[in-house]
Amino acid sequence: MSGGSVTERVMRLSLLGLRGDKGRDPGVTGLSVDSRQVRPGHLFAALPGSATHGGAFIQYALRQGAGAILTDRKGAEIAAAELAGSDAALVVAEDPRAALAGAAALWFAAQPETMVAVTGTSGKTSVATFTRQIWQALGHKAISLGTMGVQGDYQAKLAHTTPEPITLHRVLAEAAAAGVTHAAMEASSHGLDQRRLDGVRLKAGAFTNFSQDHLDYHKDFDEYFAAKALLFDHILDEGAGAVINIDDPRGRQMAQIARERGLELTTIGKDERADLRILGQRYDATGQDLRFSLFGQAHLVRLALIGGFQAENVLAAAGLAIAAGDDPARVIGTLPGLTTVRGRMELAAVRENGAAVFVDYSHKPGALASALQSLRPHVMGRIVVVFGAGGDRDRLKRPLMGEAARQFADVVFVTDDNPRSEDPAAIRAEVIAGAGPDAIEVGDRAEAILRGVDALQPGDALLIAGKGHETGQIIGSDVYPFDDAEQASVAVAALDGKI
Repeated sequence: MSGGSVTERVMRLSLLGLRGDKGRDPGVTGLSVDSRQVRPGHLFAALPGSATHGGAFIQYALRQGAGAILTDRKGAEIAAAELAGSDAALVVAEDPRAALAGAAALWFAAQPETMVAVTGTSGKTSVATFTRQIWQALGHKAISLGTMGVQGDYQAKLAHTTPEPITLHRVLAEAAAAGVTHAAMEASSHGLDQRRLDGVRLKAGAFTNFSQDHLDYHKDFDEYFAAKALLFDHILDEGAGAVINIDDPRGRQMAQIARERGLELTTIGKDERADLRILGQRYDATGQDLRFSLFGQAHLVRLALIGGFQAENVLAAAGLAIAAGDDPARVIGTLPGLTTVRGRMELAAVRENGAAVFVDYSHKPGALASALQSLRPHVMGRIVVVFGAGGDRDRLKRPLMGEAARQFADVVFVTDDNPRSEDPAAIRAEVIAGAGPDAIEVGDRAEAILRGVDALQPGDALLIAGKGHETGQIIGSDVYPFDDAEQASVAVAALDGKI
């Protein structure tokens, strides 16, 4: 989705923070990044892409009646002939993505009054969701935005974890119009690098952790980290809150960035220097008891959440709510009511012998290792894992995921995830290279889940990792219906003689 406005209106180009060539300042009727969505008078943003530069579509936008074009020098060169014969105002920006984000913020104008964002390799969805749940428990009208779409007191679907600026600011304006006052959003490295959050007025930001991912997009770890750091050294204004996990070595580096930026820092973790410090955790089959301190004062709460890592996510969410202005005691009082996010260490089914089946989105080496390690204290018997790796994504992580499974699970099934355009068998082979010779290869994911469930003995647990909340499997260019939790329930019912 792109373009359009909350209400029909016209704004001068200059009022969107943009300056047209030759002094041209047309009235803009809407914003578009898709030339097919352009309407007469629209500002069309022709942005650089990984495969094709948006400048190639300027000619089509002009035919649709675009009144202004925003692009960079290369985009202007690509469409020089078409632009020369047009009356449309041309805006050439050094960073057209940042310029578009600023224009979108001015065009849509309204945002929820209190907004926070969370970045990190893993945990973003859980932290954003928990923050939204805390706010709702405190009586605020709140939403969370990210991988799961827009959830809470206003709902909408999103195509990306961090949407492009036009969609993002349209959704924020619509949520504000619906009475939403609080919003927690995920800030992906792609979204930060592509300046999609520029123009969002944030009261606080959080950093969860850092491990390998997206090296198909970022050239190396340092570039990946620099993209995450943009939340703290670019997006957040001086004096805003920063909630950072300092157990992670990169978290300590991020904390220093926050200090230098002049942010109000709240640290979390087991580290004795942490402001929100984990003092102890006691696990059982249905959750955990968490003992923690806030600025030196101890608290004990019951969490109906599986996985030790959830304590860090919960404290990050609590830290964000406090940094955004809510009373610490009231925030802490909401924590026992938090519920797990769909597809994030979600209890999908339980066999008659008591063995539990969990579904988790962990599709990165660090996340898979963390999920398996965090499940261990809840399980008396063996841990069985069913997982794979996605196609057309970072190949380097495949053997590392296999290694994590081999190290932290007792029985390993390697299956297909979303192979996309790659050969599924070749992907599995790369995973098995790390998983070792004892790994069981079952290409069909439904069969792998069935065999994983069948392997469960009393006291065991099965983790189905990689797809979490997803309801489809991408094979080639087709998406076939597939839900890990649903497959697990069917497998348990079949094996226990209920169907």
